[in-house]
Amino acid sequence: MKLNIARNVHYESGPNMTPLVDIVMVILIFLMLAGSFGGAEHFLTSNLPLAQKGLSNAPPPPGWVPDEPLEIRVDPVGDGFRATAGVIRASDAATLTLQLENMRDQFNHAGTATNKIQVIIIPAKNVQYDHLIKVYESALNAKFEKVAFATAHD
Repeated sequence: MKLNIARNVHYESGPNMTPLVDIVMVILIFLMLAGSFGGAEHFLTSNLPLAQKGLSNAPPPPGWVPDEPLEIRVDPVGDGFRATAGVIRASDAATLTLQLENMRDQFNHAGTATNKIQVIIIPAKNVQYDHLIKVYESALNAKFEKVAFATAHD
């Protein structure tokens, strides 16, 4: 006697999922290509390290002279900011640019080249981002070549 049970068994596999996977992949690729890659827009580029750090204990090369630091502290004042650096006291970008240009000229007259001056912007913890941008642009407008940011002060 021959049994035909194995031939009659048919497993129901459900709906075909291949078209759904294809559509999801096309949508995913479209969103990846159409989306903006704006991650770098939130950072200001600086090619200058604040301090040389590393595991090397090697001495600096002979004749190496560290850059002259010019620290600008930025504090919030009402809706604005106050930038202080030595004798510099400014609450707007135009005044800060003029004072930084005068400071750069004083450094140059004292024999320090502009490319050997490192401007370090030190913000307070609650300074608004657009105020930091104004200070950064003022330093660049004053023709300083090396502008960096430090961690927030108290």
